[in-house]
Amino acid sequence: ILIDGETGKVLYEKDADERAYPASTTKIMTALLVLETLEELDSPLDQRVKVPDEAIGVEGSSLYLKKGEEIYLNDLLYGMMLHSGNDAAVALSIIAAGDKDLFVEKMNNRARELHCKNTNFLNPNGLYDDNPYTTARDMAIITREAMKHQAFRTIVSARHLYSDR
Repeated sequence: ILIDGETGKVLYEKDADERAYPASTTKIMTALLVLETLEELDSPLDQRVKVPDEAIGVEGSSLYLKKGEEIYLNDLLYGMMLHSGNDAAVALSIIAAGDKDLFVEKMNNRARELHCKNTNFLNPNGLYDDNPYTTARDMAIITREAMKHQAFRTIVSARHLYSDR
């Protein structure tokens, strides 16, 4: 599906409502929800946070976060979106909601608020699970919403992993 980023108008589509496994595109919703939570709490991206224990040793693509490590939220977001860090997605979900399962519930609620009719997330990183699904149309809606955030636009347009420290 191709949509106008400003209006959401569909410019072209083919099989846009066919269910598919979301994989790492899940991280777009994770980033959106984290950014919305930070805005709601008036909390800065340049703050250091402690890596939650549950984020250590997450399988697949990883930032190899260490137990007790302190890291900038911004670096977790860059690592999740540019390096596809599954551990960063878990860390962000716990930092934003206090609990990974609660965060996933919020992901699905937010998808419904955006009128995504064929999306079901089961984790914040897209690692294989029994029944996560989405469609190209729903991911276009989610991505369009994420693109409204300057921080998201900056991160996804970066050419390499961010770090000025």
